[in-house]
Amino acid sequence: MPGGNPMEAARVIVDELPDLPHLAELPARGPGADITGRTAALLVDIAVEVTPRGWRITERPGRDLRRARSLLSSDLDAMEEVLDGYQGLLKVQLAGPWTLAATVEQPRSLNPALADPGLVADLTSSLAEGLAGHVAEVAKRVPGAQLMVQLDEPALPAVAAGSVPTASGLSRVRVVEEEVLRERLHEVLSAANKYTVVHCCSRNLPFGIITSAGADAVSFDISQLRDRDYDELAEIAEAGTGLLMGAMTFDYPERKGVTPTDTAKAVREVWRKTSLPAARCAEQVVVTPACGLAGASPAQAREALRWVREAARILPDMMGEL
Repeated sequence: MPGGNPMEAARVIVDELPDLPHLAELPARGPGADITGRTAALLVDIAVEVTPRGWRITERPGRDLRRARSLLSSDLDAMEEVLDGYQGLLKVQLAGPWTLAATVEQPRSLNPALADPGLVADLTSSLAEGLAGHVAEVAKRVPGAQLMVQLDEPALPAVAAGSVPTASGLSRVRVVEEEVLRERLHEVLSAANKYTVVHCCSRNLPFGIITSAGADAVSFDISQLRDRDYDELAEIAEAGTGLLMGAMTFDYPERKGVTPTDTAKAVREVWRKTSLPAARCAEQVVVTPACGLAGASPAQAREALRWVREAARILPDMMGEL
């Protein structure tokens, strides 16, 4: 979400998404509020610090880590106050193990942690333990909520393809085997012990790896789908996997002639290409923005949330036309 006021963001989310609110992320506040710093604040027995290039593993906790934890705490406080007495679905999200490993540097090196398989294993275990504690904390603050845990993995396709650069930029970290990709992702997903989602708005999303790792749902940008993706998408949809379809960008409200009906039609077209019964769409699909709203204005963000809610309202009747 845009801006830097946790209470304001929490209120907008609850107002516009009363059936599926989420814990706000406000990266405009700087280091510690970004996806990597926020997730690093949850790591157990692994400390990080800010460098001119991003985040790096360090020997002991310092000011940067304390700031990241303080920002997360303020977000949780706002969520708890706004959701007082709430009963229903509530989503929390953090970076997955592969995106974390690709965006945190090794200690005493400029290379990403991803380049050291042993360090990736340690990061994964630490993240799994930290996630379990985070889920318990959220459940304590909003006891009536049914938690949904989302792992953001924007770097997963690059990791799978071996295209993450080393520090010099002259070479790439070697390809990670599919079984290892699956195992590390599974370790973190299973630690949540809740309904889980893996989100990625990049191309070449490995749907099969994500679902075989144990994710209950996949979140993706429908504009990134290519013809070759539909067979794999149809396979996981037929198996009952939840699909969070990113079907709009935050600037839609400013495009003349475009309406929530158009967004619903775009989702319907994706479902049609799976060749599955139309009636199942309402059971498995959630309409979402294509990716985060941090680059939007506050007014755009509010309108985007309202927009996808309206598109979701329209969608079931539209599916009856198939």
